[in-house]
Amino acid sequence: MELLLIRHAKAENVAENAAASDAERALTKSGRKQAAKVGLFLKRNELVPDVVLASPLVRARQTAEIISDNAVAPRPIIEPWLACGMRAEVALNELSAYDQFQRVALVGHNPDFEYLASWLLGSQCGGIHVGKATMIHFSRVSPPSQGACLELMLPVSVE
Repeated sequence: MELLLIRHAKAENVAENAAASDAERALTKSGRKQAAKVGLFLKRNELVPDVVLASPLVRARQTAEIISDNAVAPRPIIEPWLACGMRAEVALNELSAYDQFQRVALVGHNPDFEYLASWLLGSQCGGIHVGKATMIHFSRVSPPSQGACLELMLPVSVE
C-alpha cells in the first residue's frame, strides 16, 4: 500500500463562535488555498488516492474535502480514530481494513502524524516535522506492520 499523510491546512486560532470547541475550528482563507494546492499537486503528479480518510474535526474534514475536489478523488470517509490523540499502532491496525486500496490518504493532526511518520520509518521517538498542509508519501506500507519507504515530503505554503 502507498500511504499519503496530509496534515490539515491552516485553521483559525479559535473557533469563530466563542462557545465552540477546538474541534470546530475551520480553515482560514490561506488554509483553503493550501488544501487546494495539495489536491492539485496530487492530480498533476498522478498521486490521487483511491480512498481519503479524514479526522472528524472540522479543519481536517474541510482539508480533505478540498483536496478531494481538486485532485478529483473520492469523497472523504470520516474516521474517528484519526481525531487528535491517534497513536501510530492504532493507525496501522485501523489501516488494515483498507488494504484492498493501492493508495490511501489520511488527513489529520500533529503531533500524531509526526509520530506516525517516524514510526513508519522505524523510530519511536519522533524527529519528523510535519507543518500545516504537509503531504508525506510512503510506499511499501503493510498494515499492521511497522515500516515503510519514504518517497516524498512536500510542505505547502501560500504567498
